[in-house]
Amino acid sequence: MFAAVLRYFNQASPATVGIITVAIMLLFGFALTRITKLLKLPNVTAYIITGILIGPYCLNLVPQVVTGYTAFLPDVALAFIAFSTGQFFRLNILRGNGMKVLIITVLEACVASVFVFIATYFVLGMDLSFSVVLAALASATAPASTMMTIRQTGAHGDFVNTLLQVVALDDVVGLIAYSIAISIALASSASGSGFEFRHIIAPIMINMASVIIGAVLGLVLKMLLFPKRSTDNRLIISVAVLFGFVGVCEILGVSPLLGCMFMSTVYINITDDDKLFKQLNNFSPPILLLFFVRSGVGFDLGALTGGHNGGGTSLLTLGVVYFLVRIAGKYAGAFWGCLITHKDKLVRNYLGLALIPQAGVAIGLAELGARTLGGSMGSALRTVILASSVLYELIGPGCAKLSLALSHSYDKDAKEEPVTTPQDREKHLVNELIERIREIQTELPQHGLAVPVQAVNGTQGSHTLVRHMHSNNANYH
Repeated sequence: MFAAVLRYFNQASPATVGIITVAIMLLFGFALTRITKLLKLPNVTAYIITGILIGPYCLNLVPQVVTGYTAFLPDVALAFIAFSTGQFFRLNILRGNGMKVLIITVLEACVASVFVFIATYFVLGMDLSFSVVLAALASATAPASTMMTIRQTGAHGDFVNTLLQVVALDDVVGLIAYSIAISIALASSASGSGFEFRHIIAPIMINMASVIIGAVLGLVLKMLLFPKRSTDNRLIISVAVLFGFVGVCEILGVSPLLGCMFMSTVYINITDDDKLFKQLNNFSPPILLLFFVRSGVGFDLGALTGGHNGGGTSLLTLGVVYFLVRIAGKYAGAFWGCLITHKDKLVRNYLGLALIPQAGVAIGLAELGARTLGGSMGSALRTVILASSVLYELIGPGCAKLSLALSHSYDKDAKEEPVTTPQDREKHLVNELIERIREIQTELPQHGLAVPVQAVNGTQGSHTLVRHMHSNNANYH
């Protein structure tokens, strides 16, 4: 029965196959998040596993041809990710504690890249192009699971503040590192055994051109998205500008990452309008889900035991080396960065543990890198990053919680409070107020002024309670 359905599905028209495939990817991706939510894992993990399960190497629900039809997804998804990253480059914030955070971020990102490059190029003997791109991907961090753990534990203090600032800037360093690395890889490939100066300067100049175009488009967005513009039209215009810029970058043969980042950086600093970012964040989840599921579809489990044409090392060995060396690099870089900036000992010793997760940006960059490198080299890059990202997201929340506990950022013995809505928090505060009033009533002399404390629900109940208090105070005086 199932085989018959698959045969009929594969014989349908391309439009039918495309529509049903998108529906399958969305529904299966959402369904699996219900399971990962119970395990307190990020949604990205569910999306990647969904792609693996419905892909051609497992259930084969998604035809291989669909990945070709959706080749634009990595560029579009990364454009949204890069655009949202630029909002953290507010000049007024960076002027404060920005230099210390910048030093820590650059060191923890770059040391991880250096460690991975040494391990892959000098120790394992991989190709220069492959090693430099993989090393650049090692710098990126996924903040979602770390921030989720902070909210669940209620952690606070200098450690948490430093961690949040570092993860906010980390992907920016990763985007820049990738842009430099892919330029070196292309220059190396173009010149054979070595590379010439002109092969390096040309990609850099093209990237600079994309940055300038992105900054100009940030000014254009400011002019187009004036305050009286409707919410729907703001979304239409911003998405159109992002898609158009991605298309221009595709023509130039350059990644849209840096340009999108500078576009949003210019926009946020001249408008201070964070509503646009919230609106785009509400629009982008289906796009990001499809992108991550598509990445999982292209993941070949059997390739982990195969070889790589740039060396005799199996992908399984390469993946294990990358997984462990990146962790060591992140920890060492964070430690040295905190040491240079004279951070507290607890921050210095445990910050690196919270920087282990890796998913969104790294997977997107791996897709772009795989397309640029091509062949078995590109396939190996995608396989290593996807496999390690799943493992990082599995152990990341536990490591983040351990770092928060060891740094005394929250009470380990206290029961974790679930993330609540503003209405729930208001009820909690009102109930605390009621209990406090009852305690005061038992301590004060009896004057016939008992406050009519009763079950209070929501804002209306809190207003009623306040009116009773004012009334009784008036009678007392």
